[in-house]
Amino acid sequence: MRILVFANTPAHVHLYRHTVNRLERAGHDVLVLTREYACTTDLLEFFGMPYRVYGDHGTDAYSRLRFARELGGQLGTIVRESVRFRPDVVFGRGPYAALAGTVTRAPTVLVLDDEPGDFNHTVSRPFADCILSPAVTRRDLGPDHYTFEGFKECAYLHPDVFEPDGRIREYLGVDPEEPYVLLRFNALDALHDTDLEGFRPEQRRDLIERLSEDATVFVSDERGEMELRDSPARPYDLHPALIHDAMAEASLLVADTGTMATEAALLGTPAFRYRGTDDHEYGEFQALERAGLAEQFDAYENLRDRAIDVLGDEGVPARWQRRRQAYVGELVNLTDLLVDIATARGSLDRLSPPAKQAIRPRSQSL
Repeated sequence: MRILVFANTPAHVHLYRHTVNRLERAGHDVLVLTREYACTTDLLEFFGMPYRVYGDHGTDAYSRLRFARELGGQLGTIVRESVRFRPDVVFGRGPYAALAGTVTRAPTVLVLDDEPGDFNHTVSRPFADCILSPAVTRRDLGPDHYTFEGFKECAYLHPDVFEPDGRIREYLGVDPEEPYVLLRFNALDALHDTDLEGFRPEQRRDLIERLSEDATVFVSDERGEMELRDSPARPYDLHPALIHDAMAEASLLVADTGTMATEAALLGTPAFRYRGTDDHEYGEFQALERAGLAEQFDAYENLRDRAIDVLGDEGVPARWQRRRQAYVGELVNLTDLLVDIATARGSLDRLSPPAKQAIRPRSQSL
């Protein structure tokens, strides 16, 4: 079989990396179509995934203007690469995957999360043969929409899949018992981030200063613009493929971005998300809050004070790990499900009995 996968962001690479590896080991031909965006191609190289680049997508205003001018050329490249590869099934999300499936007449599987409805979903939904999303998703995308108990991050962070690198503290340069915190500041440059604002510069500085009194602070700044030379914080400068290993050992993650907060929570690390100007209610975070694995804050001062309290509570690590075992261990291993869907050529009727039991029509979940 020939499986075409779209991985346009670092999160997409993680979503599909175990699936791609297992399909290749089973003798299938897999191709990942991607774009130059953040560390996406770095991750593809690190994990040895077979890929071709169809374009790029920068983070500044000029890059986005250039992207708009070059969109036609990128779509043309996608068409050529897709037709040349001749896939039996296409995986992805948004109009790129829908276009590839349409021109090759291959079944198209869209794997979504609980983001707000937007242009991408409106354009791609009519061309999808199967739409897969977490059961906490509150949107109903039609008769081809199916859900599973879990999160898209369960494809790489489910306890059956994730194996932490025991050398991560050595890589970071921290002692075995030394508490450390990861701060993740979002670039907020994606389409669904339009008009959103996360931590302000003065809040970032205050958070670093206060948390560094109780722990070593590592900063991951997506824009790469923060100056930390005179700050008590250290830049997180390991290869991006190691971020989940670093999260798993951290005492706390604080972020104004959704994906990394979800990932830390699923690893049993206290995950605090600052909403900033984002007033959308995400089903994933509500579920993680109910499980006691993540917390969201509208006011910066409340987040800061809660973070200080958690760092001072010696019982937190054990409590969060118990919560993870009780909650995450019961979720669907999404890699198993994606491999089964791929080998069934996107036909849910041909799924194995365990895979069929793992999904249900969205209309029945409402």
